[in-house]
Amino acid sequence: VIIMRNGITEMHDVQSVFEALHEVCHQRTRIVIVSYSRVWQIPLQIADFLKIKVKSPVNNWLNLDMVAEMLALADFEIVRAFSSHIFPFNMGFLSRWLNRYIGNLPVINKLVLMFWIVARPLRPCVPAVSPPPSVTVVIPCRNEAGHVKDLADRLPDLGRSMEVLWVEGNSTDDTVGEVKKVIARRPGKNWHLLHQPGVGKGDAVRYAFSRATGDILVILDADITVQPEDLPKFIDLLMSNKAEFVNGCRLVYPMDEKSMRFLNLLGNRFFAALFTYLLGQKVRDTLCGTKAMWRDDYRRIAENRAYFGDFDPFGDFDLLFGAARLNLRIVDLPVRYGERTYGTTNISRFRHGYLLLKMSGYAARKLRFI
Repeated sequence: VIIMRNGITEMHDVQSVFEALHEVCHQRTRIVIVSYSRVWQIPLQIADFLKIKVKSPVNNWLNLDMVAEMLALADFEIVRAFSSHIFPFNMGFLSRWLNRYIGNLPVINKLVLMFWIVARPLRPCVPAVSPPPSVTVVIPCRNEAGHVKDLADRLPDLGRSMEVLWVEGNSTDDTVGEVKKVIARRPGKNWHLLHQPGVGKGDAVRYAFSRATGDILVILDADITVQPEDLPKFIDLLMSNKAEFVNGCRLVYPMDEKSMRFLNLLGNRFFAALFTYLLGQKVRDTLCGTKAMWRDDYRRIAENRAYFGDFDPFGDFDLLFGAARLNLRIVDLPVRYGERTYGTTNISRFRHGYLLLKMSGYAARKLRFI
């Protein structure tokens, strides 16, 4: 991590400094920039004149957009940007409350004293991955017997070697039998059937990830509402370093008529806006089951899971929260979303919607109101 605290306000040539940072960066380096907001230029100059603040040699009054443009010219990409301190006076609890909660509200956060930027290098800082990475595809499958064969036939080969982990979740149909059949028909494939120890998709994904051996981890729901043929796009984004966490997005292309109920669509839109605000990165679809990340990054997310708590039954939020806290670059990848042809969804709109609100409130205290 390279920390530039109020440094850009005193530099003669900010752009040249950004360019020079590449000499000490690697692929996972993060640049943290903290600086005064240009909105406060006149109040701070008055405070300097009245000697009610420590005088500092501020030469450059740059706003966040200006700094973002300079970083882009120097081949850096902003991962997150946020603000702090709407009330820069020490009045105990009042100051802490105003800065923690009021200063972080939309619109008001545009008027705060300081802005923070977390950026990452875009230039290749390390040799290309050689040999190509291996891939593990995790397929949670509870009561999906009617989808297993079609999904297995359509699953593309990915990477240098591909491991497929079918994670069965106490099905009441013949999902187990169908998975055993598709594995038996492919004796040369590295395909395995796992039985999750707990309940819920989140438990299934975490259990499979703990057993996975691939360099890249991919989640694909067994209902085939997202086309398995789209998986190479997820791998390509990670390989090109355009993303460090790839999140499928179902809300871009037109959907099949019965693929998503109207209330579910409204809920997805609402949580997308809420998560974009909480995470500080654009997230258009929080509940798409198709995601991809590097296994090393997942290991770091798992190691920090206690920060948010282990109460996500879906697994999507656990991963999104963890990726945001590690300042991984989250990228939405548009996918086609089709209609389920067998069985029924395991999602309860109202019960799970209430649970999502509770998780969002908890995450807000951990990510935004800190």
